[in-house]
Amino acid sequence: LQLQASGGGLVQPGGSLRLSCVASGFTLDRYAVGWFRSEYEAISCISSSIASNVEGTYYADFVKGRFTISRDNTSNTVYLQMNSVKPEDTGVYYCRAKFGRYGCPYEYDYVGQGTQVTVSS
Repeated sequence: LQLQASGGGLVQPGGSLRLSCVASGFTLDRYAVGWFRSEYEAISCISSSIASNVEGTYYADFVKGRFTISRDNTSNTVYLQMNSVKPEDTGVYYCRAKFGRYGCPYEYDYVGQGTQVTVSS
């Protein structure tokens, strides 16, 4: 049972990257999944309310309008599309998952290894 993050790399300012978080051994559809850059810095999260079946997303202020998080249940993957990247987006991005949570998974059941994102000209 694990999460695997990938898709990082070196990109020039203004460019794009797509990060992927793939689950093995369990299905992500009932998990809150988030991309974090440190223990407490949530970049973007996606989760569903079991009670209302409504899916919600969260974005840190500095990525709003540039990043998009999405979930593909057929491939058991959560994506983070990063557009118009800036040098301050540089860092190691980790994905985390918490079963049944609505909101960002600050506490988590699974965490993937980090993927390095470097924005530089």
